[in-house]
Amino acid sequence: MKFAFSTLGVPGLSVPEVVGLATATGYQGVELRAHPEEPVHPGIGAAERASVVGDFKRAGVEILTLAGYVRVADTTADEDAVRQELDDLLRLARDLGAANIRVFPGGGDGDPAEADATAARRLGAAAEVAADFGVRILLETHDSHRTGVDAARVVGTVGHPQVGVLWDVMHTWLGGEDPITSHAVLAPYLGYAQVKDIASAEDTTPLALGAGVLPLAECVALLAGDGDGNGDDGWVCWEYEKRWYPKAAELPGLLEAGRGYLEGLA
Repeated sequence: MKFAFSTLGVPGLSVPEVVGLATATGYQGVELRAHPEEPVHPGIGAAERASVVGDFKRAGVEILTLAGYVRVADTTADEDAVRQELDDLLRLARDLGAANIRVFPGGGDGDPAEADATAARRLGAAAEVAADFGVRILLETHDSHRTGVDAARVVGTVGHPQVGVLWDVMHTWLGGEDPITSHAVLAPYLGYAQVKDIASAEDTTPLALGAGVLPLAECVALLAGDGDGNGDDGWVCWEYEKRWYPKAAELPGLLEAGRGYLEGLA
């Protein structure tokens, strides 16, 4: 099993600092938040992209995923705009050598069947581009499709190997789905899992791994029991939501102990 952390936990940190942090704390990969607030996003040019590639390559750290914000199940969004967002994120992932891009459902409170069909259509249309680029599109268990059953319903309809699921273990838990069910329905489509910890369903301020209520031991045990790991490379990523909770403890001081905790579970 390999371990990564998300730059959502270190908002605004430069790429060299992110790479240095990963190296110093023993993480093999990084999930890059692809947003204009951050140094890596679809708007950066060729020279900046080459610099990012060089920084990661020299350190031997992998860019696991570009975590984008495309909402593929949003039935109110403009089709051309969604497709352009997906294409831009896929091109950035290709240029940086990232294995995956992350997308959200964003289906809102409308007709679930229409949201499913919209997401499946958009993901299916982008799948061939993703295949050409050697990048996988991962739909995160989140918002309108927070359970494994919800996400699997969409990607199962798409039926393309370049479209899978990112299992955010907090959202499936908040959705009332137990880990064994989440894992069972997601296993055929699973890219990797995002782990985190929180005090309760009412207080989702990020905590050190193992300090909260999420069933991390059960989730990691299920992932480790996949035989060849979860997904192709057996990645687990710590997504610490510091960007949304600025008063939370600083992530860098927690990273090494967090990796040790995960290693103990695996």
